[in-house]
Amino acid sequence: MEGPLKIAVDFDGTIVEHKYPEIGKEIMFAFQTLRALQDQGHQLILWTYRSGRELEDAVEYCRRNGLEFYAVNSSYPEEVFDEDYDSRKIDVDLFIDDRNIGGLPPWGEIYQMINPNEKPTLEEEIRSLTQKKRPILRKLMGK
Repeated sequence: MEGPLKIAVDFDGTIVEHKYPEIGKEIMFAFQTLRALQDQGHQLILWTYRSGRELEDAVEYCRRNGLEFYAVNSSYPEEVFDEDYDSRKIDVDLFIDDRNIGGLPPWGEIYQMINPNEKPTLEEEIRSLTQKKRPILRKLMGK
């Protein structure tokens, strides 16, 4: 995808395992991937069912893990929701959520979906590792 995107990210089941109202264990590579996306200029919006104290806990947990969101449960930071005039649907380019059809892919795959031209791809990385090990294996085997 070209240019900076606005990306809505769910919390429970997406960034952390489902333990609501508690905060579950981090899902592997969630924070690393989200920080990398921010470093690329993408705006991340926390889009979660949580509210009140549980929402504050989630935002603080993310902050302690180096992740500050552009907005929380809104399309932009200054948005004031008026249910008489506004839709609950937010204005974003992508949603990352465990409730997608097919569930939540691994975070490495999510990163590559957003950055399909970034190298190396998983296949290239595996090929590279295999090629790097061949000389070592030959040396160990005395060939």
